[in-house]
Amino acid sequence: MPDFINLRTLKPPSVETVTLAARQPLPASTSTITISEDQEAGGSESGSTDGNGTVLAPIDNGFGAWSFLVAAFFVEAIVWGFPNSFGVFLASYLNDPRYALQKDSSSLLPLVGTLSSGIMYCSGPVIHTLTGRRPYFRRPLLWFGTFLCWASLFGASYATKVNQLVVLQGVLYAVGGSFLYHPCISYMSEWFVARRGLANGVMFAGTGAGGLLLPLILPPLLNKFGASSTLRILSIAILCMLVPLLPFVKGRLPESRVHGPNSRATERTWMKNKVFWIVLIANTIQGFAYFIPIIWLPTFATELHINSTESSLAIALLNGGSVCGRVAMGVLSDRLDPWLLGSFTLLSTSLATFVLWGVLSRNLAGLLAYGLAYGGLAGGWSSLWTGFVRPIAKDDPTLSTYIFGLLMLSRGLGNIVSTPISTSLSQGYPTDAMNGQTGFGVAGGRFEKMIIYVGTCFVGAAVVALAGWGMEKSRPRRT
Repeated sequence: MPDFINLRTLKPPSVETVTLAARQPLPASTSTITISEDQEAGGSESGSTDGNGTVLAPIDNGFGAWSFLVAAFFVEAIVWGFPNSFGVFLASYLNDPRYALQKDSSSLLPLVGTLSSGIMYCSGPVIHTLTGRRPYFRRPLLWFGTFLCWASLFGASYATKVNQLVVLQGVLYAVGGSFLYHPCISYMSEWFVARRGLANGVMFAGTGAGGLLLPLILPPLLNKFGASSTLRILSIAILCMLVPLLPFVKGRLPESRVHGPNSRATERTWMKNKVFWIVLIANTIQGFAYFIPIIWLPTFATELHINSTESSLAIALLNGGSVCGRVAMGVLSDRLDPWLLGSFTLLSTSLATFVLWGVLSRNLAGLLAYGLAYGGLAGGWSSLWTGFVRPIAKDDPTLSTYIFGLLMLSRGLGNIVSTPISTSLSQGYPTDAMNGQTGFGVAGGRFEKMIIYVGTCFVGAAVVALAGWGMEKSRPRRT
């Protein structure tokens, strides 16, 4: 090898050589895309490139981001609207002798709704672990989930046994819904960075939108066609709405070259972060109370001698209020301290529960006022998750998605245990209560313990959130 290079004898490479080199594939070790969120935020308007020179769509802007968000909103509305409206089906099943006269029907039929939503909440960590390591599984899961949602409801329309409804309408639908819902959360981390709170709020608002419309649509269908035919109509409608949406539910990064990096979600060092545990505790306490009014407001309305149409309106207003609350809290979480926002929503929800439900809900007007206030205040809590998770996950979208799954798991536990807790609280109620004079006294005080429990849980969650705010304020700021 010569000791020196004569620069005068060097010739530039030919055009053919450069072109040939550009066409050569990169080594496998360089195929993982490693653009950080900070890098991407700087090029959100004009887009950026991955490690292979591919031009990526812009983040927080552009047709790709907004079309994904609109599609994810409707997917969430479709997937979650059914479990949130199961009380309408439950009333139909309990009035149908085919199901009501079967053994243990009174305890098994309510389990259908609990399972359908509880499994979707609790499956988050499992699915996010799978798709975090194998991102290319997300697209097949979306299509498979669509098929399962259709097949579960279509099959349930032919069910003649209560346990068949539990398996089909409860478990199988929840599995399909999980395959549809959780990839949307993962994709959102790719499309939105600076506006992730807004995106989170809009996507979660789909839950309220579905819960707003279905309680108004289902009663006429059930009255005219019955539960079996309504399930067939609903299954076909779900299939026809989801299939055109799925092409827009896709990632920003090319999945063929994303190989699931070993992120901090795998290393678990983030679990030593005290802020994470405070968020998880506050979220769990909130979840233990959040679902109880959703479950019991129709029964409360019945005790006030309100007909089924008007009682459905209370649930519709609750879900409608949650649409506004989730979008508003999502937007605010991009600009304000999520701990203060969370403390405000939790304390306000507690106050609304004690005053509007406990004192003023002695007629339809008071009940509707509480449903609207509760949906707007309590429903906005989940939109704050992005603000809580951002300082923990830093620029790691995989870790951010995984922590979202854990928060959903803790909320799912609250969803599952809400029914036995609230059922126990509704029993053994005092007989000397002021019947009808306040919400506490409705049905001889049947709901008094329940109202006190819900309000106290929200106060407890607010105290934990305030402790988290104090811890964040006491931390030294990095310069």
